[in-house]
Amino acid sequence: MGMGTARKQATYDDVLAAPPHKVAEILSGDLVLSPRPGGPHAAAVSAIGEELGPPFKRGRGGPGGWILLFEPELHLGGDILVPDLGGWRRTTMDRVGDVPYFETRPDWVCEVLSPATERIDRAHKLPIYAREGVEHAWLVNPRQQTLEVLRREGGHWLTVATFEGNDPVRAEPFDAIELELGILWADVDLDTPGP
Repeated sequence: MGMGTARKQATYDDVLAAPPHKVAEILSGDLVLSPRPGGPHAAAVSAIGEELGPPFKRGRGGPGGWILLFEPELHLGGDILVPDLGGWRRTTMDRVGDVPYFETRPDWVCEVLSPATERIDRAHKLPIYAREGVEHAWLVNPRQQTLEVLRREGGHWLTVATFEGNDPVRAEPFDAIELELGILWADVDLDTPGP
């Protein structure tokens, strides 16, 4: 843009007008459209929800005390973000209201990385999550079969651990249970295209 040209700030109306086959977010004033998740991404997100739900949401085989949501729309400090998974300790948000989006920051977010979203997740969304006080973040790469576990220290992210492959892991803030990492990509076949 040339000197003196004001950039139009994206608004919630831009999010609402986005094509239904896109995930719409506003990051630092810009509308960002991403493709809907593909197979490896969807399989990993589903597996994480299935594994964490019983012990952390329901208290079966774990401590309970969490609300876990798939693709919650977050309105945080002027930004609109849609993490793949969001988790709130019940001390942060004890109920899910009848609302179209959430203004209470989660305590944990999970972003499943894909070639189309990795740069946005790392360079744009993680700094916003840190600024807003999200305590923990997971970055999952189903193609590389990795899980990066991040903890906010001050206003920055500290990589606590990086796990790979099929090993059983304990990953904060859900380290009360052992997570079989291989479950996240067990149903994925990267060599065979889908229908």
